[in-house]
Formats: sequence, C-alpha cells, structure tokens
Amino acid sequence: MSKLTLTQAINAGLRKSMEDDPKVVLLGEDIGTLGGVFRVTDGLMKDFGSHRVIDTPLAESAIIGTAVGLAYRGYRPVCEIQFDGFIYPGFDQIVSQVAKLHARTHGKVTMPLTIRVPFGGGIGSPEHHSESPEAYFVHTSGLRVISASNPQDAYTMLRQAIACDDPVLFFEPKRRYHSKGEVDLDADLSRAPAMGAARVVSAGTDATLVAYGPLVPTALDAAKAAADDGVSLEVIDLRSLSPIDYAPIVESVRRTGRLVVTHEASETLGLGAEIVAAVTERCFNYLEAAPVRVTGFDIPYPPSKLEKHHLPDLDRILDGVDRVLGRPNSLSGLEG
Repeated sequence: MSKLTLTQAINAGLRKSMEDDPKVVLLGEDIGTLGGVFRVTDGLMKDFGSHRVIDTPLAESAIIGTAVGLAYRGYRPVCEIQFDGFIYPGFDQIVSQVAKLHARTHGKVTMPLTIRVPFGGGIGSPEHHSESPEAYFVHTSGLRVISASNPQDAYTMLRQAIACDDPVLFFEPKRRYHSKGEVDLDADLSRAPAMGAARVVSAGTDATLVAYGPLVPTALDAAKAAADDGVSLEVIDLRSLSPIDYAPIVESVRRTGRLVVTHEASETLGLGAEIVAAVTERCFNYLEAAPVRVTGFDIPYPPSKLEKHHLPDLDRILDGVDRVLGRPNSLSGLEG
C-alpha cells in the first residue's frame, strides 16, 4: 500500500494503463511538458514520449474529434479537459459522435475513449473553472459517467475506464486533488469493485445520505457530526453517475425510511432529482418523510469570494438531515 494524493493516484493509474497497453495515448492542453495545470500527467511525456503524451492546441472539439479517429483505429485515447467549463466546445463531438457511434454502427465500432474532467468548485477560481456539468452527460445515452472521491477509487476506476470499450467521462473533484489515502498499486482489476457500483462508506440506521465526488468527504464529516447528536447516517458514495447503481440506495432507504441527496451542481434537473424520483418509485411505502436535496443554487456560478455560500457544506447537509427527520432548523429558508 502507498499513501498518495488523488493527483498522484490518477497519475499512477494513467502510468499503469500505458505500461499495460501500448495503444493507450493521452491528449490534452499542456499535459506533456508542463504535466497539466494540476500536474496530473507530470513525468508521463518524459517516460512515454511525445507520440503517446500529446500536447494539443487549445481546441476541445479537435481533441475529442482526434480521439474519435484514434479509437476508430484501435487506440485507447485518454483526453484531458483542462477545466470543467472548457468542455462545451467539445460538447457536440461528445454527444453527437462519441455517444452514438456504437449504436449507429450496430455494434461494429466501439469507442474505448476516456475523457478526464476536473470538476466542481472550492478552489477560488472563476465560473468556467468551477462548474459541475455532469447532468448534461448523464442525460446522454451511450456514455458512462463516473466520479471518484478518494485516491484508491481514482486509481482503480480510471484503469477500469481506460480498459472499457465504452466511452467514459471521468469526473475528478479538483478540490480533493491534494487529499491523501492508501492506494494498492497492485490491485487486481478483476477483483476490485465494479466501476459502476455504488458503495456504502459509512453504515447508519436513521437516514440515508447519498453523495459523489467532492462531497463524499463532506458527507462523512456530516455523519460524524450527526453521531454526536445521536443521529446515525448511512453514507453512500454513488461512484457511477450513469448508470446509477440503485440497489444499495434502495436497500438502505428501505431500512432508514429517509433520504438526503447532495451535490454541487444546481438543483433543478440535477442528478439529485433523478435519484429522488427513482427511489420514491421504488421505496414509496417505506419512506417516513419526503426526500431532501442539498445542492448548489440555481444561479450562474458565483464569484470566488461567494462560492462558500453556494456550495453545500457541513451545516447545509446537517440542515437537510434535520428536515428529513422533521427536526426544527435555522437554515430551511435557504433551500427550495
């Protein structure tokens, strides 16, 4: 076991995938000589050469389009989108080409393409560097969408994504890049948790709290704080955003009778809305209270000095727990 940051774990996952398969190539802006804005690809060009770690022009549509051609020719390209808000110039390529080619060709063409997207706020940057655009891609059939919340998952899930014959968007919580955790660099992918599997990361009995990516550590902090107040929260890390693994969520809600979902993206038509609807359909007779969403507000991403008020934090998540438990709280006017 090695203690690595999330950044180091992703770098290690890329390195291992490139060592195992010479068809794995990396594309992105400043990923070679510079090692990427967040230094995720640091050292890879030196070790694998500029023909496998390719510094591209500042053109996301060209990056994705080139990767589509490489996938057609049997390569396994991994694209880096420098920041979440920069993905939109490549949006047409992703939803019109990447997501549809397998179905359009009746299975004759696969798209083993991985798109890495640093996402979310909390780093004091302007709006195009702090967004949470995952719902756009979850809504698009033909794409797998995943997000790792810890270094071990980052290492194994990225390797699984690169080995997958489907196109995968890998959302990386950029404000957790420096968080550390134990990583088994010799992990056998065939024995690791499936890329599409949700996981209970803290057991509880009074309410179910679902999170993913950057808010999983916050949800775990909420569980600890709630325990001090006599409330037992079960925290589930979604891990896969499309497809969603509902089995552990449904099993948990049928025991707890209560559900809180949290994410940084806006509330309206966010992932939380889909989870609440699906769980309500499956667990209606088990629910003791209406499910609660704790999310970013339905506004353009605010200036960095105000983002702490926009992003769900410990207090807002605990307020959501209070509401689902029917307890009095002081923040209810902020929600809805």
